Amino acid sequence: MTYDLIVIGTGPGGYVCAIRAAQLGMKVAVVEKRKTHGGTCLNVGCIPSKALLHASEMFAEVGHDFPALGVVVGKPKLDLPAMMKHKADTVAANVNGVAFLLKKNKVDAFFGAGKILGAGKVEVTGEDGKAQVLETKTIVIATGSDVAQLRDKNGAPIPIDEKVVVSSTGALELSGVPKKLVVVGAGVIGLELGSVWRRLGAEVTVIEFLDRILPGMDTEIVRQFQRTLEKQGFAFRLASKVTEIAVKGDAAKVTFEPVAGGEAQTIEADRVLIATGRAPYTQGLGLEEVGVTLDRGRVVIDERFATNISGIYAIGDVVRGPMLAHKAEDEGIAIAEILAGQHGHVNYNVIPGVVYTSPEIASVGATEDDLKAQGIAYKVGKFPFTANGRARAMRKSDGIVKILADAATDRVLGAHIFGFGAGELIAEACVLMEFGGSAEDLARTCHAHPTMSEALKEAAMAVDKRTIHI
Repeated sequence: MTYDLIVIGTGPGGYVCAIRAAQLGMKVAVVEKRKTHGGTCLNVGCIPSKALLHASEMFAEVGHDFPALGVVVGKPKLDLPAMMKHKADTVAANVNGVAFLLKKNKVDAFFGAGKILGAGKVEVTGEDGKAQVLETKTIVIATGSDVAQLRDKNGAPIPIDEKVVVSSTGALELSGVPKKLVVVGAGVIGLELGSVWRRLGAEVTVIEFLDRILPGMDTEIVRQFQRTLEKQGFAFRLASKVTEIAVKGDAAKVTFEPVAGGEAQTIEADRVLIATGRAPYTQGLGLEEVGVTLDRGRVVIDERFATNISGIYAIGDVVRGPMLAHKAEDEGIAIAEILAGQHGHVNYNVIPGVVYTSPEIASVGATEDDLKAQGIAYKVGKFPFTANGRARAMRKSDGIVKILADAATDRVLGAHIFGFGAGELIAEACVLMEFGGSAEDLARTCHAHPTMSEALKEAAMAVDKRTIHI
């Protein structure tokens, strides 16, 4: 049998691409190395981490916030196995749901390691070592990313044993709450997983190479966020590089030194989380053999997701752009529609990013630093949640909404939210920006009262210096 399309990888980009292509009438197959669909996101990334983030947030609220609301339940007791079961149940529901959707859309699934033998040929090798060759008109690479290696002072990779020194995968499977947790990397993954174990009782120290946390997000918002994390018990060692992690028994010593030079320091930890980013996963795909062009590990594509080899395309974490599940999904839909002769596209200026801590941070579009670097004149509107009635009622008044609009046209160029539910609130800004909306459009839109979303309206009004409630 010859397929119209074979997708290698069934993470968010891959399975969405396969389903959309099947909807458009193609005969589709997927190849998945894991025993389950969903990729990193559903199995050991987005979904399980959000399950633990929510559960640990509830644990913290019971212990710290309920009494002020008049709810007296006593000191909460942690049942970590039950919390982990909640995580496992959540993962199972999601991966089983993807399997159902693929079957519903008549997508054939092959489990094993995929290798491209050439245009139109994919070899699948199962765990038993047996291989079969599938034929297809088109191949889409959607193999995602893997944990980026951290190297010591001599340039050698620091081993991750998933026991004492763990990646994000191991950090989701700890059998107990560490007394001391060192997180290497102050990006999204490190701060989210650090938050989980901090709420459950760990002492958390974050070591970051840069002089700030969350690079790429709005500087003003991030500064407020860091102060909040410090109040929650986080300790930060910024502008510092880890030079050695020495494991002895069930503990480790982490040595780090200032990036600018200076005396080295050592921190002892029960567990060390390596959260220094992710790298495209292309191992074993045969890309070099068939001549697919790579750039620092990423698959090089054109504006239609095509590689330099006819009939081979790529999407998601293996190509340029932010490593985000929703970006991969949009690319999956776009390439499926392009292959069907339609006009699929992705607006890379309107891809939100969310940090699911408590409070959350959400961002879309340009930051102030971006606009300054590009020489674009802009106006700023801000509104704090301390002045929002619903936020006060819920005791969720930490945070701010910030709107950036073009000084000449008033078109919204960026939106940044720090506060409760920011990940949901940012969608309104995304819709506005997708339609080329202005701050005036948002300011003139009636919002229900009392809601957190009123803060977006007031921030938009503040662009023209006519906010009401501050």
